[in-house]
Amino acid sequence: MREVKICTVFTEYQNHELPATDTNLVARAQEAARNAYAPYSQFYVGAALLLDDGRVVTGNNQENAAYPSGLCAERVALFAAGAQGGSQEIAAIAIAAYNASGFTPKPVSPCGACRQVLLEYEKRQQKPIRIILSGAGNSYIAPSAVSLMPLYFDSSFL
Repeated sequence: MREVKICTVFTEYQNHELPATDTNLVARAQEAARNAYAPYSQFYVGAALLLDDGRVVTGNNQENAAYPSGLCAERVALFAAGAQGGSQEIAAIAIAAYNASGFTPKPVSPCGACRQVLLEYEKRQQKPIRIILSGAGNSYIAPSAVSLMPLYFDSSFL
């Protein structure tokens, strides 16, 4: 038997230190969060994708009284980008969340299902997707979906 240590490495920024492109993407994710439909959890999440051609596609969580019929912000944005067609790759995704107290003090990470979908898009485009997790005062930037989910499941297992 042996112990294996798996680590995730990310960069932490104070929000005022973020590059302008990331600041703009976070602002779009925050705007999307404000438009989320979350009457049950009161937890509003927004996601904004930056495509390689410079377009931004947003999504937000959409709840439903018949759980689990709702959908997370990250998957809404990813599926919207996929449905719009084109061959543009996803360069980055920013995620922001707020509740009754305002935007969350620390960055919120995607759920397991969203991580799996991000991974699928990343594998499909064969290029990493930068992930910006935004909190009220600071943000974490992960270099890829794989970095958030090092023991992932993909088509190689099928």
